[in-house]
Amino acid sequence: MSLYEPIESTDSRRHLQLRSPVTLEPTGELICANEEDVASAIQRARAAQPAWAATSMGERSAIVERALKIVLQKQDEIIDTVVRETGKARTDAMSMEVFSVADQLCYYAKNAEKFLQPRKRKVHGLLGLMKQLRIVYKPLGVIGLITPWNGPFVLVMNQACQAILAGNTVVAKGSEVTPWSARLAETIFTEAGLPEGVLQVLLGDGETGAAIVRGGVDKVSFTGSVATGRKVAVACAEQLIPCTLELGGNDAMIVCADADLDRAADGAWVGSCMNTGHYCCGTERIYVVEQVYDEFLKLVLEKGKALRQGSQHGWDEDVGAVFWDRQMSIIEAHVEDARAKGANILMGGRRNPNLEGLYYEPTVITEVDNTMDIMVLETFGPVLCIQKVASEEEALRLANDSEFGLNGNVWTQDKDKGYRLAAAIDTGSCSVNDMAVSYGIPAAPFGGKKNSGVGQVNGKKGLRGYCHEMPIVIDRFGGKMQNGYPYSAKSAEGMRKLMDFLWVKTPLGRWLS
Repeated sequence: MSLYEPIESTDSRRHLQLRSPVTLEPTGELICANEEDVASAIQRARAAQPAWAATSMGERSAIVERALKIVLQKQDEIIDTVVRETGKARTDAMSMEVFSVADQLCYYAKNAEKFLQPRKRKVHGLLGLMKQLRIVYKPLGVIGLITPWNGPFVLVMNQACQAILAGNTVVAKGSEVTPWSARLAETIFTEAGLPEGVLQVLLGDGETGAAIVRGGVDKVSFTGSVATGRKVAVACAEQLIPCTLELGGNDAMIVCADADLDRAADGAWVGSCMNTGHYCCGTERIYVVEQVYDEFLKLVLEKGKALRQGSQHGWDEDVGAVFWDRQMSIIEAHVEDARAKGANILMGGRRNPNLEGLYYEPTVITEVDNTMDIMVLETFGPVLCIQKVASEEEALRLANDSEFGLNGNVWTQDKDKGYRLAAAIDTGSCSVNDMAVSYGIPAAPFGGKKNSGVGQVNGKKGLRGYCHEMPIVIDRFGGKMQNGYPYSAKSAEGMRKLMDFLWVKTPLGRWLS
């Protein structure tokens, strides 16, 4: 049974019946925005953008600060909405969809003006005596924002906050699996005083998203699958507009011989099962050096026995439901492929037989290798795949033997060694002695390498990514144009002598730099 199914309608829009992943019962009907709806939304955003860009950064930041207060006031409503649509553990909903959002809103409201204020930059060389350089940050216009079902509220709020602080308007679409969680972002910003048309969150499916991408926006920020990300990239290239793409991963964890094994075992479970494993930076491959492999595995299995699953546990639930039946099919297929190719399923490896919804048991698999789908593709589920390795060097080689490169983590009590290993992993970011946490740190630029995406979001770089960085060059003194018309052999010889003086006969050029 699918969590959303097409149903007959009397208009031109697609209608979907939604179901709960916890009970599989119907939860409502989704009416998808069509091309005309998208075009109207983009037109409203285009009309609202000049006035919004003309507001002061103080006014914009004040709205974001009010949105922060509303998020805190409405946190129970946000958690209830997200859990109802996703089935994730309530603590996961609080940490990802409330705490993280509040932290990001606070950070950008406080720092946006500093990050985007015009800057003076030193002009290199002799020109520095004659010219001034200033950099101004101008909004791009209308941003198309498309976000997935695994972080349905946080991913809209975070990127929309950055885009609107930069002076843009936003037309966003969340997943058809979690539409009401995404729509909360528009509701909260509107209540905070955001003018009409500055942020619009449309309800819809993939066709709605495609209409946004092709609808004449000035940039697309997309989070989702590699296959869809490639289509977005092609569409943006054809329109000559920028895009940022965050496309998931197959992140590796390296456990060194000197690691704190108790902490590492906890990190393995949380890194693999937080958000039911539906975490783009979730741990999917665990490489453990042979000296500590047996002890690490023992600790993992002992800790796994205590994990609680099912909505009846309320705030005490550890691992929630699988958010989407299509993802359940992928998880099951990957585990069965590993089983058929000789992997050992030491724990879990099946749907929870005691729960009626989409619950997959926390799973531990050993004797895995790169012939198995579960080690080379993105499983996106509550599964720990543990492989014994001879050395840290072998672990690093296997960690980098992937078409993905989003995040990773290294576990060792030698922080210098951890830093060196982390820097050697071919991935967008990495953590030492913790699960992947870079997205939760607003100052950290976030993005992937290889098939994990293009560009970076968050931090100063992410905020500026919603702007055109415009250089303005100002002449200092006026007077006669240097090197102006008419050209002559004499002026060319003078330039030749100047270059010789600056960079050959004296160190003056380097000094001026």
